[in-house]
This record gives sequence, structure tokens and C-alpha cells, in this order.
Amino acid sequence: MGNSFGRIFRISTFGESHGLGLGVVIEGCPAGLPIDEEFIRNEMQRRKPGQSKITTQRKEEDEFQILSGVFEGKSTGTPIGLVIMNTDQKSKDYSHISDKFRPSHADYTYFEKYGIRDYRGGGRSSARETAARVAGGAIAKMLLKHYGVSIQAYVSQVGDMKLEKSYQELDLAKAEENIVRCPDPEMAEKMIEFIDEVRKNRDTVGGIVSCVAKGVPPGLGEPVFDRLHAELGKAMLSINAVKGFEYGSGFEGVKMRGSQHNDAYYQDGDRVRTRTNNSGGIQGGISNGEDIYFNVAFKPVATIMQDQESVNESGDSVTVSGKGRHDPCVVPRAVPIVEAMAALVLADYLLISRTNKL
Repeated sequence: MGNSFGRIFRISTFGESHGLGLGVVIEGCPAGLPIDEEFIRNEMQRRKPGQSKITTQRKEEDEFQILSGVFEGKSTGTPIGLVIMNTDQKSKDYSHISDKFRPSHADYTYFEKYGIRDYRGGGRSSARETAARVAGGAIAKMLLKHYGVSIQAYVSQVGDMKLEKSYQELDLAKAEENIVRCPDPEMAEKMIEFIDEVRKNRDTVGGIVSCVAKGVPPGLGEPVFDRLHAELGKAMLSINAVKGFEYGSGFEGVKMRGSQHNDAYYQDGDRVRTRTNNSGGIQGGISNGEDIYFNVAFKPVATIMQDQESVNESGDSVTVSGKGRHDPCVVPRAVPIVEAMAALVLADYLLISRTNKL
């Protein structure tokens, strides 16, 4: 339980941070979809560790192998199995916390749930698991591209350094031109300097990833409990270190009057459009054809290179010392993860929509 996501387009992931490898099984992908392995590889490279001075220095190339479900470059309609082998495990880095509970980690909660835990990098609770999600999300992106849907995420805030421009004012393609993945070059430089300063102080910092989905057709979403934004929220909140999700006007919308917030309809050729988009492309839990946009808040990485007070499995007071290789700020590597989870939701709902009416 808890290792699968989606209903028609469905993924199941497996593997631990310091096990032999990780993998994903993708079910429900329609037959005949061209599978671009180079695109999958590029998505994996965007998430992989060790890619810059402001990310963990663990060296994993995240090479993958497709085991099933693809023949002569196209999906066959059967489950697609994909594995990613771990190559740079340093389990000894974690021997010092084999019976200690690291503050704000899942050590204690996993121990209470299972009575046993894999202390090597957090085992299954590690963000290393998201490599499998990005692989599955890459195939979801291919399906969405077939239907004219695109997804672009970027870093909009690090600590209290916030990008004030809306996504319409930015060239989002520029996000991939710097290591922090912020589409504003000037702000990107400031963010990079700030994260590097935090790293040198043996600390960590959080941030926000913003995401935009364009070309989403109207009619995606289900009443009442499976609303499109509810599923997007669940998807984002399932990502390691996520503490918040808002879409459309979000929390800022509470400051507005209804007369300001309402999105007026108008006819644009053969389409019904809205003059504003405070709804974030979703009304009544169903997409209306406008851009879907949302923010995802990430906490500071829990492992810091400083001594912290804690307890061990026996309840004794102990000191936990930060060791190993960890991100000073997770948001640059979280960008492709947010995109992947959004793609999985939209691919699933797109296929579900094909069953809703003749």
C-alpha cells in the first residue's frame, strides 16, 4: 500500500536510497506511443544528484534500463518496467545514526510504523525514490505532448528571496540556463550566492517551485472528492519535504473581493475563455482550458552539518551529528519532480476523460 499512484495511467515505484537500485512499473500507457529514451535520460539528468555546487555531491548518473512494455521504440500497451541502479552508495556514512532518530526525518515514524527501519540514507523515505517518479513522469509527458499539453516548473523563491514577476512576464525556458532553475537571470545569481552561503554555514534553506501547465483541454477532473486540484495537491504533497500547495490565486485570493476575483467568460472563436485566471485553470474541480498554475513549498532539508539533540530507539538522549552528502536547498532538483507528478496527474485524467462521454 502507498507505493502506487493513479488509476488508469498508474505507476508503482520500488527501491531504497542505498539498496541495489530503484524502479517503476507504469500501467495504462496506450499502445503505439513513441518512447524517446533520450528524453527520459534528459529528465533524469535534471533530477540527478551531484549536478552542481548547490546540490548534494553524491554521484549517481541515474542511467536506466527499460525491461518491458516497449518494442521497436513504441509502447506495447503492456506494463512498462524500468530500473535505475544505484552506484554510489556510502552506507557507512549513516552507521552513526543506526539507532538514533534524526530531527525532522522519517526515522522515528518509520520505526513506529514497522518496528524496523533502513537507516542507510532513510531507505524508502529518502528523496532518492523520486528518481523512479521522474522516469514515470517522463513517459506521462510524452503522452501529454501527443495531446498538445506542456508542463514547465521553475524556482520562484529561496528563503525570503522571492521572484515577484508572474509566469506570464517570464521566459520560462530560461529556467534551465542556470543551476538554481530560476528563469530570471539576475535573481538566479542572487539565489545561487545565497544557497552557497547557507551551505558554507553548514545549514539548509527551503523554497518554492512554481509550475504551469498549458494546453490542458477543458473537462478534466472528477466530482466530488477527485477534483483535479485535489489530485494535484495530493501529488505535490507526496513529494519529500513538501509543506504546502496552492493553485490559482491561492492564499493571496483571500484579500480580494468577489467582484475582483471572478473570472468573466467570453467567446473566442469556437472556445469559451476567461478574461482573468484567478481560478488557476480549474473550476468546480474540472479544468476550464486556461493555464493551470500552482506553487509548491519545500521545507529546509532536514540533515544539517551541525550537532542536534535527539533520542535513540531506547529513549536515551543522544547527539546527532550531520554527516554524508545532502542538498543545502532541495528546490533546484525538485523542479523536474514537480513536473513529473503534474504530468502523471494530467495523463491519468486525460485518459479518464475519454470514458466520460460519447
